[in-house]
Amino acid sequence: MTEARIDRFIDHLAIERAYSTHTTAAYRRDLERFARYLTKQDIDWPACRHQHVWGYIGALRAQGLGARSIQRHLSAVRRFFEYLRRCGEIDVNPATAVSGPKQERRLPKALDADLSSRLFDSAAETPKDKRDAAILELFYGSGLRLAELAALNVGDLDLDDAMVTVLGKGNKQRRVPLGSHSIRAIRTWLATRPHADNDAPLFTGRGETRISHRTVQNRVKAAATKSLGSDALHPHMLRHSFASHLLESSGDLRAVQELLGHANLTTTQIYTHLDFQHLAQVYDQAHPRAQTKEGDRE
Repeated sequence: MTEARIDRFIDHLAIERAYSTHTTAAYRRDLERFARYLTKQDIDWPACRHQHVWGYIGALRAQGLGARSIQRHLSAVRRFFEYLRRCGEIDVNPATAVSGPKQERRLPKALDADLSSRLFDSAAETPKDKRDAAILELFYGSGLRLAELAALNVGDLDLDDAMVTVLGKGNKQRRVPLGSHSIRAIRTWLATRPHADNDAPLFTGRGETRISHRTVQNRVKAAATKSLGSDALHPHMLRHSFASHLLESSGDLRAVQELLGHANLTTTQIYTHLDFQHLAQVYDQAHPRAQTKEGDRE
């Protein structure tokens, strides 16, 4: 019975909420782990109360899980119980009264402007190099997510109008501007595929099939190793770099929110920390009142 409930919930996420297979698989793993805990406690889902959820949080702590992982598990349990409540199988969601451990909010890592420039210095000679150059330009120039970039078709581009139509989280569509460097790199890549129609994947792997997420990640790492001497770069870091550099130069948080496809402004506000760091550095270096005089020191 427990497995059937989880199966229905996963189908709900996949079909009605359009969650990715990666996300639904993570939900399934977390819920099956919670189900095993309840089985050991001889508790069925409808009989679960908030103290049982607290006990599960304590068990996760005892197993050495960090705050971030515990929050993820709790989120899955909370969402599942809410689904059961809406289906009429339970009256109250027992997980709403449970809060996970507080976690330190980490700032996103971003490349500085000099490193970003070095990343694009290499000349693209082969078709694969031209594809990779276009991928890098789109990540850094438009702030796309990995899944958004990999899902693009040729017809999603409007190079004459310098725009790309992106299908984001929750199947929400948005139009994002393309910079001149991105347009040039995309045109160069498409010139290697003269017969690609509008329904064809924009980025392909072997045999003209749509490029996989893993391939994109590996190619980004390879480009960083070649240009920067490090394989620590990943697509999300380029998205962070796009957002933080744009915010530093414009200060328009709302515009950055729209470009990133964030549903809530609070998600975008994490980039203001980077912006304030930048402003503090400028102030310390340039403002006469920021300099500490020798006579002022004790």
